[in-house]
Amino acid sequence: MKIAFFALRKFDELALCNEFSKKYGIDFVYTNEYPNMENIVLAKDCDALSLTPCDFNNEFIDKIHYFGVKYVLARSIGYDHLDLKYIKSKGMKVSSVNYPPNCVANYAIMLMLMTTRKINQIMLRANAQDYSLKGKMGIDLSDCTIGVIGTGHIGSTVVKHLSGFGCKILAYNIYENDEIKKYAQYTDLDTLYANSDVITLHLASNSDTYHIINDKSISRMKDGVIIINTARGSLIDSNALIKNIKNGKISGAGLDVIENENGLYYYNKTCDIIDNDELSMLKSFPNVILTPHTAFYTETTVLNMIEKTFLALKHYNEGSVNPFEVNS
Repeated sequence: MKIAFFALRKFDELALCNEFSKKYGIDFVYTNEYPNMENIVLAKDCDALSLTPCDFNNEFIDKIHYFGVKYVLARSIGYDHLDLKYIKSKGMKVSSVNYPPNCVANYAIMLMLMTTRKINQIMLRANAQDYSLKGKMGIDLSDCTIGVIGTGHIGSTVVKHLSGFGCKILAYNIYENDEIKKYAQYTDLDTLYANSDVITLHLASNSDTYHIINDKSISRMKDGVIIINTARGSLIDSNALIKNIKNGKISGAGLDVIENENGLYYYNKTCDIIDNDELSMLKSFPNVILTPHTAFYTETTVLNMIEKTFLALKHYNEGSVNPFEVNS
């Protein structure tokens, strides 16, 4: 069995691939480049292809199908960069990975702290040697009501960790979690919108959650609300977000993900002209913190992502149930 790894990082992933290749008896080849029509030939004679979020269109799918690839193994929790329906129409299977939720949950809380305490403004002005206090006064997270939309693994961890700050927590999820009721009050979205000082998103990307944050939902929020997103960029209508930051309805945002980030985040774009007007606008706001989809990025997470990629192929090869398979 053999995996073709694309966009494999030599500085953190390669050593782990060597380790787990030996452990599970699965060969691999790799390139540090993202897939393109020239290097896709790397997948020839391989059983599986592994990649991180990137542009991966149907031309690539046709090509790897022609090469006989049977499995597409996403080295990420999310798989919205893959056309599942088209891949499965070719008879190929798809898996993704999971990892402990602490990394993203704690990162989301970090962004809450940074936005409520205006750290971006403080650091920008400090770098210009402006050490005055005017305009830098923040709010205490402990005095806030936090709205958590989505209480899956990551959202539930956010709730539990936030409980130590002493803040009031409202939660929304289609299915309520009895454990979370110890720390948060479940409510409907309108109530959450109307009462939350900070709203943090922890939902999957699908047709039901697309642009869940939009002009209409923002209009139902408290004036001066802060929005945190460490989940998926498609949850927020960027134009609505920008408009409501401009008019002051939204007082701040901490965004680890944005719309249309595929082909941008994880690439070195130094000196390139970036064709993403929303990103340029958001970067211009001193009350917005942008990070390039790095909430997941810890030693524990990377180890899990590589090992579970090899494990997925091991399960497929053995004909056993693959717990990482994407069935939607």
